[in-house]
Formats: sequence, structure tokens, C-alpha cells
Amino acid sequence: MPRTAELEPLVTRVLAPNPSGMTLDGTNTYVVGGPGSGQAVLVDPGPDDAAHLAAVEAALDARGARCVAVLVTHHHGDHAEAALPWGERFGAPVAAATAAVAGPRGRVLEHGERLALAGTGIDVVGTPGHTSDHLAFRLESGAVLVGDHVLGRGTSVVTHPEGDVVAYLESLRRVHDLGPSALYCGHGPELTEDPGAVLDYYLAHRAFREQQLLAALVAGAGTVDELVAAVYAEVPRQLWPAAAQSTRATLAKLHAEGRVEQGPGDAVRPA
Repeated sequence: MPRTAELEPLVTRVLAPNPSGMTLDGTNTYVVGGPGSGQAVLVDPGPDDAAHLAAVEAALDARGARCVAVLVTHHHGDHAEAALPWGERFGAPVAAATAAVAGPRGRVLEHGERLALAGTGIDVVGTPGHTSDHLAFRLESGAVLVGDHVLGRGTSVVTHPEGDVVAYLESLRRVHDLGPSALYCGHGPELTEDPGAVLDYYLAHRAFREQQLLAALVAGAGTVDELVAAVYAEVPRQLWPAAAQSTRATLAKLHAEGRVEQGPGDAVRPA
């Protein structure tokens, strides 16, 4: 992926230099603003890294814009670490779903709010699931900045215990109902070809994982580690800890539905 890319007149993407198995190419920071407004909003500033800051400032300069607000999709450090220090640097307020991320002088956002910023309108979309405080942002163009709710490659992790699969599935449907023209992801490339089909795949993938877990339990797997080894055998082992989080989150959903029950110790069995 290029370090900086113009995605549409409203949006420039700047890729942070923090690639990993979990962050893919790195964290995507989005510079959003109406052309000619002289202002821009930063969405998910990412790591507090000097080289990344320089690239973001260059993107602002290229747009002839100053930063007037910093928006954060969720509290994970690869998205939020730079929010408060960069907000201080730019003299811009920070806004997020919780006061812990927004800071003492920041703004706590609620689902359904419409922000009039940087010569454009940005709708706040509550998308809990990956984390309990996750937000997405819908732009006037119809594109949705989805944070870690959807990835540009692969599928997202529902963290445990803070994540919630039931909430995640509902959030997928909520974004689907928006009819997005594009999905601008927290990691990986943008998804512009039939975003609705991508969201349908995500929903189907979660249902498929549930069936795999139930089948593995019937076949004799009894612990989370055994389930991960059975269900994620083709996934690189360095990603198994993340797979274990999603597995625990899915088991919590199945337990609430009465489809699995807790055995002795860490064991799980079909209900």
C-alpha cells in the first residue's frame, strides 16, 4: 500500500509505519475535509510516531488544511495512542465514544450524532462488537470509515472479554443498512467493489465459524486451545492468540443461546 493516497475529494489516507500480523500493512489514518474548506479532521491518528506525524502534516499541507478535530474509532493503541498528544499539538479537540479516549477536554460521541466539521458532515455510527466502544463514521459521499469493524484483508477479531459477537453481528447489519459506497478500513486497502457483499460475507463467515466450533466440540475438542487448533489449522500460528479471543467471544454467544455449556476447568461441551 502507498504511504499516502487520495481516496476521494473528501479523504486522504496516510499509512502508519506499524505493520504486523494484527495491523496488516499498518494503521490507516484518514484526513477528511471538504475541498477548499481549509480544514480537516483526523480519524484514527494511530501510533504517536514522528515519521507518521510528518506524513500526516504533509497530507494536511497538500490539502491546504489545518486539523480542527481528532476522531477515534476505538481505544486500541494502534488507533488511539496519538489522539491526545496530536490533539494538543494541533489545538484540536478529541472525540471518541468514551471520556477515557477523548480526554478531559474532549467530546464523548453517541450513535446517531451528525458532526458538522471541516466543511462537511460526518455521521456517528455506533458499531460495538470488536470492542465495546467502537464507532464508525459515515461521510457525505456515502463512504464509511469502519475502523477495525471490517478489515481490508481477512476478517476482524472480536476481542474477549471486551468484545461481543452478538453486538458485532448487529453492527455489521447496521453498517449494511447504510448502503455504503465504500468501506475505508482501519487496516488494509479500501473496499470499493460491492461493499454490501463484503458485509454479507462477514456475516456468513461468523455463522460458518460457529458451525465449525460446534462440529469440533462434537468431534472431541474440549478446550479453547483445542478448538483453535482444529478450526484455525490453516491460519499462521502467530495469529492463534487472536483466534482464541474470537473463539472465546463466539463461545460466550453460544453459551448464552444454550448451545454449549461449561465443563470442568476450561472445558466446553455441547449443551
